[in-house]
Amino acid sequence: MNNKELALFAAQTLDQKKARDVLVLDIGLKSGFADYFVIATAGSLRQLGSLCDELDDKLAEQEFFVKHVEGKGDSGWVLMDYGDIIINLFTVEQREHYSIEKIWGDCPAVEFERSIE
Repeated sequence: MNNKELALFAAQTLDQKKARDVLVLDIGLKSGFADYFVIATAGSLRQLGSLCDELDDKLAEQEFFVKHVEGKGDSGWVLMDYGDIIINLFTVEQREHYSIEKIWGDCPAVEFERSIE
């Protein structure tokens, strides 16, 4: 699985787990530290923890392992570093506070197949 496929897989996993406003940004041309950001919002602190656990499990099944984790579920923000893929999970309040989409607004969004329900 290449970096784009991994980012899309992570986004689909979050979407299937009912994360809100899942977004994949291609930051490769603007960043020297990663190729993609995957950003998503959790509806609660409990869901935030659940999203982290689900991603960790599903990506490990694909032989991708988190290199570093910043933040904790009770802080409202968790960053999961998979090398060239950085996953940012937020509560609504923290996502508005950090505004990553605005900071990286000149980077293109990457479409992915969303769950249908």
